Amino acid sequence: MLDIIQQDKILLTYLNNLGSEKWDFLWLSITNQLSWSPLFVLIIYLVFKTFGWKRGGFALLFMILLVAFSDQFTNLIKNSFERLRPNNDPEIKYLLRTLISPQSYSFMSGHATTSTFFSVFVILLLREQYKYVYALLIFPLIFAYSRLYLGIHFPIDIFVGILIGIIFGNLYFLLFKKIERRFFL
Repeated sequence: MLDIIQQDKILLTYLNNLGSEKWDFLWLSITNQLSWSPLFVLIIYLVFKTFGWKRGGFALLFMILLVAFSDQFTNLIKNSFERLRPNNDPEIKYLLRTLISPQSYSFMSGHATTSTFFSVFVILLLREQYKYVYALLIFPLIFAYSRLYLGIHFPIDIFVGILIGIIFGNLYFLLFKKIERRFFL
């Protein structure tokens, strides 16, 4: 297990040091959730366009609950494992290009988990109406990579976050369909 942790640190150091000052502003913007507001507005528009006000509102409520659940679940995991963020890890913090310095724990990435969870749910929700909805997978991949670029998550944090996001997105969609059938069909 220790070897995996060491390899994780080596991979992060390599990936993080590929960065360049001229791109820092872009990655700082990408990691900010507010920068993605136009995408979220588009998704909300498509949900209401597809399902109407009543079912669309129900789907939107489910999306809001998804983000709240994912955030709390991620915090529970982080506080259980208490893995230091790379920018706080005394072994490698001086080897990294660090542009921000969060003090919370690292494992698992909330950005990777929630963005993947949200994207998978939205794709499953809209895949029958919009064939290009799968392009939404670009969002969590870029969003998650920004955390490596900034030196505030390890690759394992990102990988596990994406994996959990995929699993939760699928399970949450099944729950949504079950509840939706009860109220709308």
